[in-house]
Amino acid sequence: MMQWNEPDERYRITKAASEVREGECLLTWHWPKEVNYVYIDSFEDGGEQPPDELDPKRLKLFTREEYKAKAGYRARVDFTGPHFYRIYPCVMLEGRLAPLLQRDGDNLTRVSGGRAKIRYGIKYGGGWFSKYKTVQIRLFCEIPVPREALCYVKKEGAAPRNKEDGTFYPFMNDFPPGRTELPPIEVGKNDYIRLFFTDGPVYGERFELIPD
Repeated sequence: MMQWNEPDERYRITKAASEVREGECLLTWHWPKEVNYVYIDSFEDGGEQPPDELDPKRLKLFTREEYKAKAGYRARVDFTGPHFYRIYPCVMLEGRLAPLLQRDGDNLTRVSGGRAKIRYGIKYGGGWFSKYKTVQIRLFCEIPVPREALCYVKKEGAAPRNKEDGTFYPFMNDFPPGRTELPPIEVGKNDYIRLFFTDGPVYGERFELIPD
């Protein structure tokens, strides 16, 4: 395990920022005068770990000279939704490189990756004189989608406009990449169904829900 040291005001990383251009993320920050090395931790939303539990292989060592040569730290955007980078300052202490426990907002930056597509279709079936009809939901997901991301809403007389505009139903299983065909659902003859994100601001940043 790595040996972390308490932060020192002289060595704090500040003004961490990021931008995405043509599939590449550029990180920039202000280097303190005495700092020539940093460790960069990359993680998804909610995936940050305490430094003393971090696997050293997860951290990227980056030097001031590399920063100057590349005008920042560059990484390929191969993720969807929000992603974070934390830059830990490192100094030489007793002949070894010592990372410092800076855990504030000045050395943390947030990047928004692309959105993976979720295409879905809804097909209705049933006899003219029946009180009920069947609903078949088909999805095609570019990447795995957790069941808690999606719901379907049923409304009588017209398709629901949002997840509050009717009766809300959760899904019971996660959705794998590729095509998924759900078991038929029986509803009233005048009922209609649509799919929605359970939390638009959260999941809408990571996925794009597209009706066919």
